[in-house]
Amino acid sequence: MSTPDIPLIDLSLWRDGHDADRAAIAARLDRAMQDSGFFLVEHHGIPVELLADLRTAARAFFALPAEQKEHYRTHVGGRGWLARGSEANAFYGEVADTAKADLKESLTFGRELVTGDAALDAEWFVPNRWPDVPGLEELGRRWMDLAHGLYDDLLRMLATALGLEESYFYDRTRLSPHTFNLNRYPPLSEVGAAQHGQFRVAPHTDWGMLTVLDRQPGYGGLQVQTPDGEWADAPYVEGALTVNIADILARWTADRWRSTRHRVLPPSDRAPGEELISVILFFEADMDQLIAPLPPPVGGSAEYEPVVAADYLAERTRAAAVG
Repeated sequence: MSTPDIPLIDLSLWRDGHDADRAAIAARLDRAMQDSGFFLVEHHGIPVELLADLRTAARAFFALPAEQKEHYRTHVGGRGWLARGSEANAFYGEVADTAKADLKESLTFGRELVTGDAALDAEWFVPNRWPDVPGLEELGRRWMDLAHGLYDDLLRMLATALGLEESYFYDRTRLSPHTFNLNRYPPLSEVGAAQHGQFRVAPHTDWGMLTVLDRQPGYGGLQVQTPDGEWADAPYVEGALTVNIADILARWTADRWRSTRHRVLPPSDRAPGEELISVILFFEADMDQLIAPLPPPVGGSAEYEPVVAADYLAERTRAAAVG
């Protein structure tokens, strides 16, 4: 089995602005994006205490009785509580097995923005439904603000890695939504043994531009598919965030860069009480942005029909919904 190339990037070197450091980071990212589509970032400026407090608030919500959580129930693509059994992920073009829905529950929020396009705002910028849990809204808003600043840096790094103007992707994502998930992966003692082929999150690719993830290590953790089709545990570095490119960015680069399949393993009998909570932000392009593959030598050789970002995301959302 090959080992996926998932480097650890010191973001402070990019932010310091020295040309040699920036050039080295850009070249390193280009290699990794071609191999794995994943990297880690350290010195990102998001306090670990914030993420710890956010998990504590999330646990307080997830521990509520089901009838209280029901007040916040939503659907895939909505904002609120997504109950276990509501989502079944799959790779693009494959049909999800809804009888083996993902073994997770989620709290979902998003960017609060008024673009001026009433139809766009009604679809992609609906109001958040913050549960009445002490600290959750304040912590969630702070996380989204800080992570969005990180997103701007990452977009500039990635544009530089392709030899584009530094602001190329940034200019096309200013009015984009983002989706903030708190994913709870319940323990084996709660959900029982998984069915054959069932996961906490089934093998899939993410749908948008970039995903930024703060995760917890565990037996039922994140795995990444290698170029030869095998599965490898994703590396974990305390305090670092995991970043991966998603379908829209891969299509934009005509598959020069990989939107890589990944999965979260089912709960293990080696740790029957293991509960994990992931803090995730899925970042997008502007919803009216036409995603047309960049031609060589910037882009790769894949041929995709241009697609409007909103249309692609709506298609993927429908495919993942159960019921």
